Amino acid sequence: MKKALLSLCLMFLSLPLLLAQSQEEKALIQLDLAWEKALLESDVDFLENLLAEDFIWVHNHAGTIDDKAKAVARAKRIQAGQADNTKGRASRDQQVIILGETAVVSGFTVVDRPPSPVTYHFMRTYVKVNGEYKLLANHTMAVPDEEVK
Repeated sequence: MKKALLSLCLMFLSLPLLLAQSQEEKALIQLDLAWEKALLESDVDFLENLLAEDFIWVHNHAGTIDDKAKAVARAKRIQAGQADNTKGRASRDQQVIILGETAVVSGFTVVDRPPSPVTYHFMRTYVKVNGEYKLLANHTMAVPDEEVK
């Protein structure tokens, strides 16, 4: 009886924490969607604010590795008129894992650009700094067409 009562009390005490984490997971997915939008729109201000100073982005097969300066510079070049043929970015199947002040958001993004859209699996690491999440690391890998779900 005592064990059942203790278990019930622990469940009710942990409920606010579970609800808060659920809200935090939702907020992280929204932040990650804002990252995708900022890439699509080359939103320099958003990128400069979101990216950690030590940000690293490992692209498909490590063919390109960007740091914060390179990612922001690309957005600035597009804002200044450099051609960008990306028509859309759509994320799906996002999952969030939170451990302490670190969160990992993973899922798939379909990047629509000629000659045809490409599906990428992504895994991004966010770290809470002064109460605000910063994007520290991003890894993207193209998924072969025959493996796209």
